[in-house]
Amino acid sequence: MMQLLKESTAYIQSKTGGFAPGFGIILGTGLGALVKEVDIQYSLSYADIPGFPVSTVESHSGKLIFGLLAGKPVVVMQGRFHYYEGYTMEQVAFPVRVMKLLGVKKLFVSNAAGGLNPRFETSDLMVITNHINLLPGNPLIGKNLDELGPRFPDMSEVYDEHMIREAMVIAEDADFDLSEGVYVSVPGPMLETKAEYRYLSIIGADAVGMSTVPEVIAARHMDMPVFAVSVITDMCTPERIKKVVLSDILDAAAIAEPRMTMLIRELIRRS
Repeated sequence: MMQLLKESTAYIQSKTGGFAPGFGIILGTGLGALVKEVDIQYSLSYADIPGFPVSTVESHSGKLIFGLLAGKPVVVMQGRFHYYEGYTMEQVAFPVRVMKLLGVKKLFVSNAAGGLNPRFETSDLMVITNHINLLPGNPLIGKNLDELGPRFPDMSEVYDEHMIREAMVIAEDADFDLSEGVYVSVPGPMLETKAEYRYLSIIGADAVGMSTVPEVIAARHMDMPVFAVSVITDMCTPERIKKVVLSDILDAAAIAEPRMTMLIRELIRRS
């Protein structure tokens, strides 16, 4: 795995003139427009990068974007990988590990999620303060990659408290509501039953999705600070559940996207 990570990193560096991103960004379902804010220097297709999986989800572009955001060097994943696509946890986390080898110091993650907290509304933003992993595994199972991090990494402070507090200030200054909450990751790809939504709420989750946690675990294993935000694209409380199709999720994400983009841009500007 380390050899493959180094091969992937070397290939990317050969194609980007040694561009050194300090910040990594993963864009979730329907949240690709942040790339419009980037002064793009290089763009690589996942299919051309050794070791990279290829996104099979129609709303994920499958490109690695290098450029400047708020004047800072960034690498953006325009499309991510999911366990439900048939990938292993190591494959899902592979790009984050490559980011670390490229020099990324902080990771920003976004996702589309269902709202379990009855106070939420569709297109709200929720800063993730903690998570629950209900996926059948994680990217650290197996032989430890000692070059990246310890065998037993601490997960008591997964999401960076300073960036969370900074985000709340940014939202207040911009006069929009920003919630905080716990994200639970499930395998998918089917949405949950009413009984499952009730169970997830009982165990303490405010939002549910099918991504983010593997990448975050890999990042924290490498001691990379993480900021993550969910866009609430549908409501999952008993009295508000309705049948959802992908177009509804994309529409809800599009409404929230400008606020999410501004939030990440300003956090990077202030870093």
